[in-house]
Amino acid sequence: MKRGEVKLITDGKRIDGRKPEEMRNVEIKLDVISRSDGSAEVAFGKTRVLASVYGPRALFPKYLQEHETGILRCRYSMAPFSVDERKSPAPDRRSIELSKVIRLALEPAIFLEDFPKTVVDVYLEVIEADGSTRVTGINASSLALALAGIPMRDLVCACSVGKINDTLILDLNGREDNYSEVDMAFAMMPGKGKITLLQMDGLVTKEELKKLIEIAKSTCEKIYEMQKNALREKYRVSE
Repeated sequence: MKRGEVKLITDGKRIDGRKPEEMRNVEIKLDVISRSDGSAEVAFGKTRVLASVYGPRALFPKYLQEHETGILRCRYSMAPFSVDERKSPAPDRRSIELSKVIRLALEPAIFLEDFPKTVVDVYLEVIEADGSTRVTGINASSLALALAGIPMRDLVCACSVGKINDTLILDLNGREDNYSEVDMAFAMMPGKGKITLLQMDGLVTKEELKKLIEIAKSTCEKIYEMQKNALREKYRVSE
């Protein structure tokens, strides 16, 4: 069955009951791994990703070091039990690609130039996958970096948008991810108004692209407030 051939919207409702531009319930947990410098768990509906950060720390062997800047490394992986059919724990081509995509989305936010010859490691583990895992991972990583005390220009917020049966939608679940006509991953630094990731699969008109970006930006602003509220709550001083 090809993309676009599956009926995923009926009478204005998606298969999980949401409206086209409705986001799934978002859950944020902070400091979930005690041995990391910073960690966060973020869920969009059934999709759940755990991110942990270590560093900045000296990078060895020394020939890998950059003398004028630090290095950000990201490793994205899916737990074998995260999908319906057991996934091999070995790295695959998709995991390697998404590791790079997530790194590129996060790098513009970090003052790596303040930490030459060091490395900041971000590890992402998809605990449960039901679509939009890369953007969920970016949101979790951004919070984990902030909790690790890594100097950042801004938090990075991310969401997915797409098109199904000629209808533009927000926050694709797993089935929508598999059968959508268009799937776009989007990330930005809302406080700076800077887009750090725009990755799309499928074809849209110029007007549809503008609308998808508009929806994504508006959603990232909402996620931004959720992230900031979660951080404020953690560091709130009891009177």
